[in-house]
Amino acid sequence: MDSDNVRHMDTKTLSRKRPRAAVAILPQDPLESEVEDLSDSEDDDLEYIPKPGDLEDESPSKLTTGDASPYPKTAESPKRKKRKSRNTGSAINTNSGEIEDFLSMLLYMGVFEFPTFVDYWHSDSRFPPVADAMSVRRFQSLRSFLHFNDNMQNNHSPDRFYKIRPLFNMLRQQCLLIQPTNRQSIAEVMVAYKGTKAGNLHHYKSNQHDKFGFRLFCRGSSKGIIHDLLLYQGDTTFLNSGLDEDEQNPLLGTKVVTTLCTSIAEPEATVVFCDNYLISLDLVKSLQARLGVRCIGTVRANCTGGATAMDDKDLAKLGRGAYDYCSQEGVIAVRWLDKKSVSILSNACGIEPLGYVRRFCRETHQKIDITCPSVMSAYIQAKEGIDLSDMLVRLYKTPMKARRWYLPLFGYILDLCIANGWLMYKRDCNLLKEKPVHLKRFRLSVAGTLKVVNKLPARVGQPSVPPNPQKTPKRLHNPRALQPTTDVRYDCLGHWPIFGEQRGRCNLCVKGVSRWKCSKCGDGKLFLCLNNKQQCFVCYHQK
Repeated sequence: MDSDNVRHMDTKTLSRKRPRAAVAILPQDPLESEVEDLSDSEDDDLEYIPKPGDLEDESPSKLTTGDASPYPKTAESPKRKKRKSRNTGSAINTNSGEIEDFLSMLLYMGVFEFPTFVDYWHSDSRFPPVADAMSVRRFQSLRSFLHFNDNMQNNHSPDRFYKIRPLFNMLRQQCLLIQPTNRQSIAEVMVAYKGTKAGNLHHYKSNQHDKFGFRLFCRGSSKGIIHDLLLYQGDTTFLNSGLDEDEQNPLLGTKVVTTLCTSIAEPEATVVFCDNYLISLDLVKSLQARLGVRCIGTVRANCTGGATAMDDKDLAKLGRGAYDYCSQEGVIAVRWLDKKSVSILSNACGIEPLGYVRRFCRETHQKIDITCPSVMSAYIQAKEGIDLSDMLVRLYKTPMKARRWYLPLFGYILDLCIANGWLMYKRDCNLLKEKPVHLKRFRLSVAGTLKVVNKLPARVGQPSVPPNPQKTPKRLHNPRALQPTTDVRYDCLGHWPIFGEQRGRCNLCVKGVSRWKCSKCGDGKLFLCLNNKQQCFVCYHQK
């Protein structure tokens, strides 16, 4: 070959790499969710369904190579668009048992936090409770395909939380079944999220622990158990709240408190505590008139309804712990001086009996007792419930950092279920005068139970040496049925007695013979469970 021809030859023709084709892609639909990859690279959208016009637009004339561009020459260059995902062509093929293993792994990850998900399977940092449940590829696949609603059934619903709404409604129905106390508090909770995929559903609150995230309004007891929740989404929050037209008050706090109070089982015997962001004089009167609910809460100066009381300068002259009050139409307004003055409205409690609270004094550098009205003492004790629940949820958080905005809400729901379950367990232990376990041990116990709920444990005493395949194994005359754990067997969910063909003996009555066995593990010799009671079906002896 001539050297002059090689010198003037285009270098692109000597390269083995094929030039990239610039393909015009449709802009991303904001309603579609994105599937995040656990690696650093951007993933594809598995919810993308090509439209009939999409394939026609990608004609060969528009797919150019080299320096040619499919876009018209304009003053501004087009924005770089994200590419859509390709369909995998295979089903996920999961079941309820695998989803329980997946939830168990998430609960373990909330206690033992690693920098990345892959570290749980890496040889240098392998964590057996997670790595033995399933492979990292299967975990990534389940997490990528995790959805809670069908996007094709949206039908342009005004509900902006439709992606997480079925799971949220399920949680709310279970929370409403918990027996409430007569002291309920309503407050705002933030679910941490710093992404940009949620649009204006993601808010900023400077006075919260998690300043960026989703806004929720919760109603809970003074012990921290959450009984009702409300997702805030702007103007469409109260579309299906059941409020009448005359109840549609323009104030956000009035609508929030009224909506959460409609689900109270015994409103006449319930007192609701709110902070100054939600309460007003009109709200206190309307709750008692329409629902029969009494209310106590701190109030701002412009929401007292014109109540006259001593100003801050006059209270400061009387010293710390001074108070003043006035009443009107069954509602009392109290102004109390702590470090600074606090105003409170109440139609359920008054001033007396006076109590004392301990505060730190800067002059003496010691804690002193100052006078406190009864209504203020009741408010301080009741408002600790929502703060306690929020602290327990943030103590062991499920790792759900993702580009899909609704996955942090799923992690919050999972953590809230654990917090509510632990508080109910702690309440029952106090009634039985037993010492409860720590929240961490309780969460690990739930994770371990989910891991073995549909599986039989391995036999104890298996030989470490692998058996000889040429040797025929000995057949046991009476092979022992594998037993599940006690928490799984006596949870009144699946292990129910059924009538069998073979007879078995009860452990308590040696002479008694029964044909009853367990419907799941098939055990007919041991003690069975009925209605959460261990009972023999021959002698009807209960343990």
